[in-house]
Amino acid sequence: MAKEFVVGIDLGTTNSVIAWVKPDKTSEVISNAEGSRTTSSVVSFSKTGEIIVGEPAKRQAVLNSDRTIRSIKRKMGTDSKSTIDGKDYTPQEISSYILRKMVKDAEAYLGGSIKKAVVTCPAYFNDAQRQATKEAGQIAGLEVLRIINEPTAAALAYGLDRKNDEKVVVFDLGGGTFDVSILEIGDGVIQVVSTNGNNHLGGDDFDKRVVDWLADNFRNAHGVDLRNDRQSLQRLYEAGEKSKIELSTKVETDISLPVITATAEGPFQLEAKLPRATLESLVRGLVESTRGPVENALRDAKLNASDINEVLLVGGMTRMPLVQQTIKAIFKKEGNKSINPDEAVAVGAAIQSSILSGEMGKDVVLVDVTPLTLGVEVKGGLLEPIIERNTPIPVKKAKVFTTAEDNQTEVEVRVYQGERKIATQNHMLGSFRLVGIMSAPRNIPQIEVSFDIDTDGIVNVNAKDLGTGKEQGMVVTGRNKLDPTEINKMVEDAKRNEEEDNRRKQEIEMKNQADHLVYSIEKILRESGDKIPGDLRSKVESLKNDLRDAVNKENMQRIKVLMDALNLESMKMGAFLYKQPNASPDPNDVQTGGQSGPNPEDGNTYTAEYEDVQ
Repeated sequence: MAKEFVVGIDLGTTNSVIAWVKPDKTSEVISNAEGSRTTSSVVSFSKTGEIIVGEPAKRQAVLNSDRTIRSIKRKMGTDSKSTIDGKDYTPQEISSYILRKMVKDAEAYLGGSIKKAVVTCPAYFNDAQRQATKEAGQIAGLEVLRIINEPTAAALAYGLDRKNDEKVVVFDLGGGTFDVSILEIGDGVIQVVSTNGNNHLGGDDFDKRVVDWLADNFRNAHGVDLRNDRQSLQRLYEAGEKSKIELSTKVETDISLPVITATAEGPFQLEAKLPRATLESLVRGLVESTRGPVENALRDAKLNASDINEVLLVGGMTRMPLVQQTIKAIFKKEGNKSINPDEAVAVGAAIQSSILSGEMGKDVVLVDVTPLTLGVEVKGGLLEPIIERNTPIPVKKAKVFTTAEDNQTEVEVRVYQGERKIATQNHMLGSFRLVGIMSAPRNIPQIEVSFDIDTDGIVNVNAKDLGTGKEQGMVVTGRNKLDPTEINKMVEDAKRNEEEDNRRKQEIEMKNQADHLVYSIEKILRESGDKIPGDLRSKVESLKNDLRDAVNKENMQRIKVLMDALNLESMKMGAFLYKQPNASPDPNDVQTGGQSGPNPEDGNTYTAEYEDVQ
């Protein structure tokens, strides 16, 4: 029987890496069949039906662009499909081909089978994206032991689990994405406290700047735009990437492409010298754009750059001297380059796989965070947060809600992710209905809504009627992608609109209070109206009707005036009824101080209202 191995896999946007922990407890990156320690995350379908993965697929990506799929990681968790020869392929299926290739090559090297793996994903990946990553592993025939965040994996690779009381930045600039995460490490616990980034910034963007520079110079010299020729463009990209890599260690590189194209005038060759200074001038704007996410991550973590003990460099682009200079300028210290930046994440994943399988013999607690606030929509369209952004996971929290209408027997639980106070201004993750609620006056039923986020960052939402025991729930599986740029935009939008959102929230809460006051007054008049003096009852009726009209017209100033007046008259009405035998009203039915507030018996519960969805 073949020996079974566990591995760690960095499923990257442009390149992927697989690693394992050897019996001597050291980590090893496993080369693929082509002899490379990284596998290009590219899948191509030949005209004969062959599925090509890795560098061979990358080499013909431009020539065979309509049958070649790149950067599929950016589409994980979406409903996107790639159609080849009339067949639709999901992002999970495409990713599984990459995983299969790496696993097959690793099995050949190890001389055994690989059934289990730890797979990494960006810290900003939402539930749908994590689910899709897990599904890709399952399609590839793997039992995914755990999905762990890439910065957490990098920290393991650098051996920072052995450090105490350190604040660490993981600066990850790869081929297709840029991520920055801040971690706190101590006592065997690695905790992600904030994350930010740009899902559309990476080495590919740097390559394009070089390609455009070469093409523009050639066009100016010969009147021919090489970008219009697929074969020429393919060669330009290969030369651009090669020169960019060389300039990490050289100050100048030569680019020579014999017979780059041919016209009626004959063949042309491309000869150019690319100094490092020229490359830096071409990409300086790209490098500078990393500052914003770094500053945002620091602000979210409530830290200054001077508070950071170490900066870990992850991703091939961190080899560029200009990137390293920028990091030093921000943090006033050199980045840690002790681990190959292309391999750090996979090595960390391998270490975690070894820990989970019991081979490493040590226990490291990995604590990640949820990137955005999770909550539900309540009466008036407000978002009621249940789990705040940057809350460590795994976590489970619950709040208790009630109904907004009499005899309401069902509610719709709408789940949102975001920082705006109005629910619909956030990102909707999904919804479900809880039916069979006890028929009762509003505010009586108690509906507990709980959010449970597991170690993989996957969200389970459950609603339970505490009176009947009826419950319903969902796993958030909405295939809606939120990249770090979108996350950052949502946070910035929330800050920019905070004043307006607060004003709107106050208006909605005032309308809800007014509605509750009207409801309470009507209940008293219905039950005890015949015992109230005619002039007082008439005045209360008039104020009540005026208040309802003001609510319908959303006249906030008039609502406030009428509420004050009606509360005053209701107090007189309550005082009168109090003196009458068997007619004492519930004080809560007479006055309103708001419809929500913390439950004193449980800091994790909250009382609010659900709109009737029938």
